[in-house]
Amino acid sequence: MIRPIMKSEFFLQQPSEPATPLDAPIARDLLDTLAVHAHECVGMAANMIGQRKRIIVFMDDDTPRVMLNPEIIETAHPYDTEESCLSLVGMRETQRFRTIRVRYRNLSFEEHIEMFSDFTAQIIQHEIDHCNGVVI
Repeated sequence: MIRPIMKSEFFLQQPSEPATPLDAPIARDLLDTLAVHAHECVGMAANMIGQRKRIIVFMDDDTPRVMLNPEIIETAHPYDTEESCLSLVGMRETQRFRTIRVRYRNLSFEEHIEMFSDFTAQIIQHEIDHCNGVVI
């Protein structure tokens, strides 16, 4: 189901709760909502559709991906950049890492650890910030 985009910075600044296997419908709604906004957005977190759960979706090249309870466990090669956000107006400066290692669960709630780099890593970092209540 396509959900409206949350614009309240107060809501977006609240840290998200851990996801459970029962939260899979939220992930599907996120994927549907991301698909509708594909022309202007490459990733979303559950709080962007009004759900305070640690769930993110993002485009990995042309493939949509889902992560439940993502956690960055390793970083390398910091750099400064600017980002925009579908929930906010304008560009904002931030620091990101070119390479990250992430622990997460898939929709079957199986744990994975995976390395990401470059733009995909940047997207994941932005969405995990959302889960942590960090507004960029």
